[in-house]
Amino acid sequence: MAPPRILIRNAEPGARRRLEQAGIHPLLARLWAARGVVSPADTRPEWTSMLPPASLTHAGRAAALLADAIAAGRRLLIVADYDCDGATACAVGLRGLRAMGADVDFIVPNRFETGYGLSPAVVRMAAAHRRGKPDLIITVDNGIASIDGVEAARRLGIGVIVTDHHLPGERLPDALAIVNPNQPGCGFPSKHLAGVGVMFYLLLALRAELRRRGTYPPDGGPRLDALTDLVALGTVADVVRLDANNRLLVAQGLKRIRAGRMQPGLHALFAVSGRAARAATTFDLGFALGPRINAAGRLADMSLGIRCLATDDQDEAVELARELDAMNRERRDIEAGMREQALAEVEHLAAAMNASLCVTHPSWHQGVVGLVASRLKDRFWCPTLAFAPAGDGELRGSGRSVPDVHLRDALDLVSKRHPSLILKFGGHAMAAGLTLREGDLEIFAPAFDAAVRELTGRSRFEPALETDGPLEPDYANAEVATLLEQEVWGSGFPAPVFVDTFVVRSQRLVGERHLKLALERGPQRFDAIWFGHDEPLPPSVAVAYRLGLNNWNGMVSVQLMVEHAEEAPAGPRP
Repeated sequence: MAPPRILIRNAEPGARRRLEQAGIHPLLARLWAARGVVSPADTRPEWTSMLPPASLTHAGRAAALLADAIAAGRRLLIVADYDCDGATACAVGLRGLRAMGADVDFIVPNRFETGYGLSPAVVRMAAAHRRGKPDLIITVDNGIASIDGVEAARRLGIGVIVTDHHLPGERLPDALAIVNPNQPGCGFPSKHLAGVGVMFYLLLALRAELRRRGTYPPDGGPRLDALTDLVALGTVADVVRLDANNRLLVAQGLKRIRAGRMQPGLHALFAVSGRAARAATTFDLGFALGPRINAAGRLADMSLGIRCLATDDQDEAVELARELDAMNRERRDIEAGMREQALAEVEHLAAAMNASLCVTHPSWHQGVVGLVASRLKDRFWCPTLAFAPAGDGELRGSGRSVPDVHLRDALDLVSKRHPSLILKFGGHAMAAGLTLREGDLEIFAPAFDAAVRELTGRSRFEPALETDGPLEPDYANAEVATLLEQEVWGSGFPAPVFVDTFVVRSQRLVGERHLKLALERGPQRFDAIWFGHDEPLPPSVAVAYRLGLNNWNGMVSVQLMVEHAEEAPAGPRP
């Protein structure tokens, strides 16, 4: 892969000035303005700034249905999805509904047996639930495409409330209520709520309905802000865009986590992952806790993850967190083996590589192919699909894309040109899944490559690294690094990356594959590390880096976390 082009974000001067005048640190003002923040109000994580639940279509209707069901003692059943967003949404629903008097339990489909969403097979599972057939099903993080499943539930006399955030198809399911900011006609200003965010909003609407009915006094009822640790985890792990409303929800969740006021399951997950909750960041949620929850859905049964997040028993939480940690280690081992097999398969194609990659192996695990696709996409910078046998004469594939290629649109074009080739598919711009017959991959791969070329007019894609330009020397210190770590960064609101020219004073390998550096910029000297890079650097380098912290013997100092480095140009940097 060619080295990335280094791009520099531009901060709108007026917005930057307004933020500084509001008392915001000058560096944060520059960074926020470069990410589209135009008003100080967009940076305030107080509850008074949160978008009101009443603006979410059908939230009031769904709340009334739930209030009626609670009053009548009806049985409720949450049907969850098998990723971290679905698990946290389910745990939030269980905790919130039980706190308001509901008789509620959950099931989560097995991704390898019943597929995605509320299918008729899942409805049959629900009807045969150990506690008896439910009166009402509530989907979390799924259901917007479950037309057949909702109809199957209706025939069995089970009502359905859909809570979801995925884009709908041409038809909507005939549910009693659909709470989804992306459904047609919904005026909710934030279209980026995660599934857990939608469930949290429904609980807020339900509490308001119970207050209106006199069940609680005007300011009474359970403290739902106690659930924001789970809301933060699911929102970050699902990689939804962190717009102002999502940043508020995540900030409130991190506040509780750092104060030690979190669910037992989160406390246990921080412990097994070796992370300090008191200094929790979005990085911890997305890269330490989230993968451990997701491992259950990838390799086994996501009910383990949900139970970990829903239990109030500290001992049970620790036991489940250890199980999830062990699964995550197993997942990493499986992924590493699959990645090596994939690289061995595609390296010989590098010289004549097409606009895309399609890889498969008869021993691969279908729960991990998405991670392999992601790694190959990063390495070769092209849309990549990885397939594993499904055991029924079919291949299950998962894909990851680059910003230039809308993956679902490419699959849709293949489906239109070859109507019987793809058995089913779905997804969005950057990630998608599909099913093929085992013998059809040789036909599909060139058809997919042709679709990518037709949609983009290109056969190669150039990676780019967005940065925030040079870091002012006065801000290259541990105090500013701490300030940046405490902020909410993530999808659509990326953590700051700076780019500067340094002299390399020393360099050595640590752990056999990480480059440890001593860098110099004028009178300033910095420790730096480039994880996963083992090639030596030239004496003068342009470095794209994040500010990090290094704790050693009780001393805290700034450390540069290298994202990319290349030989510095001879003249001034443009």
